[in-house]
Amino acid sequence: MIKTRFAPSPTGYLHVGGARTALYAWLYARRYGGQFVLRIEDTDRERSTPESVQAILDGMEWLGLDYDEGPYYQTERMDRYQQVIDQLLDGGHAYRCYCSKERLQTLRAEQMANKQKPRYDGRCRDLTAAPEEGAPHVIRFRNPTAGEVVFKDEIRGLIVFDNKELDDLVIARTDGTPTYNLTVVVDDWDMGITHIVRGDDHVNNTPRQINILKALAADIPQYAHVPMILGDDGKRLSKRHGAVSVMQYRDDGYLPEALLNYLVRLGWSHGDQEIFSREEMVALFDLGAVSKSAAAFNTSKLQWLNQHYIKEGDPEQTARRLAFHFEQLGVDTSHGPALADIVLAQRERAKTLVEMAQNSRFFFQEFDSYDEKAARKNLKPTIAEPLRALRDAFAALNDWSAQPLHGALIATAERYELKLGKLAQPLRVAISGGSVSPPIDVTLVLLGRETTLNRLDKALAFISAQIA
Repeated sequence: MIKTRFAPSPTGYLHVGGARTALYAWLYARRYGGQFVLRIEDTDRERSTPESVQAILDGMEWLGLDYDEGPYYQTERMDRYQQVIDQLLDGGHAYRCYCSKERLQTLRAEQMANKQKPRYDGRCRDLTAAPEEGAPHVIRFRNPTAGEVVFKDEIRGLIVFDNKELDDLVIARTDGTPTYNLTVVVDDWDMGITHIVRGDDHVNNTPRQINILKALAADIPQYAHVPMILGDDGKRLSKRHGAVSVMQYRDDGYLPEALLNYLVRLGWSHGDQEIFSREEMVALFDLGAVSKSAAAFNTSKLQWLNQHYIKEGDPEQTARRLAFHFEQLGVDTSHGPALADIVLAQRERAKTLVEMAQNSRFFFQEFDSYDEKAARKNLKPTIAEPLRALRDAFAALNDWSAQPLHGALIATAERYELKLGKLAQPLRVAISGGSVSPPIDVTLVLLGRETTLNRLDKALAFISAQIA
């Protein structure tokens, strides 16, 4: 059975590069009926924080990347790592190294000066005894000195490393804590991981990890190293390019479906298809179709996808997400139109849910002032009489629905020999505070009789004050 994993370090938020790696691993497991594991690599105790762990869990939940096992925490597995270190020592695959930090720094400086690749020189490799009892030491893996490490990367193809190029890496620090290359090997072995999908910054770790697995007589998993994501300027994606945290995209008004669709296409393709449902992603995704080249992040493309999902998605589901953004704005939506109706009214003209919420405040909150430019252009003394007549026509209606409202608007415009827009736009400014809203009859229905009439009274008072 195929088993993949996502193993982030909780030293910050879940960023989009990590989210894409998680998505690819999740899709591969789901496509082939396998299992997906979440593992938190929290052995860096100085930089790992509970807040970062929670940010990772929140990001995974928001994206809908469910896991079959986990979350496992490396800090809860220290006894197991010590067992494996002892096993490697007993089997002659590891040794104690007593070299001081100063000696290693001097060695590195000499190698650099001689234009040699910096590496440990194996001084303690064949020591038979400690220089003194209890002397501080690290534990190094005894890497083979001959032969090659050959593996087929699912994305990059055949990769070959000469063992002579790999030095004896540290697998336990002076204080006894295990290092990344040891813990990750033990975890993947114990958890039965068959396919390791991770960033291509780990390619150089892979031969070292394969050699440790061989020393443990463990099965070697398949590897797939995903290229990095670049900003639109061709440099590695970072905060200077804008949002890089998954939850920041939620806060900025993006839908998880849009971000997932964008991330899956950021390095993978299926013909010319751009829009993928979650089911289609699972059915079509394959690691072999992932590009070997780095992909550039394009916010405009993400916005286009987000607008597509806002327009085409289930209004009820979008409304539940929109509620969060009204809360962020401090807008109480318990009184007023249903949020699903707001989504239906506004979805053609909003790229993000933040934009939709901001443009829809007037449905739930009184505005203190009109948009200055819109009021100057539309709420002139000449429109006072037609606007008052329209208010009276609305007040006389028994049926507050689109057709009668539209009929009253047309009849009033004709009575005053106005083009429809010359009355509809002042009406829009009067009831919304600005020059942009959904179609006027939709806006009137959503606002309701009482609010509409009150706002028309307010606009007429505003015009009277100008005349005075």
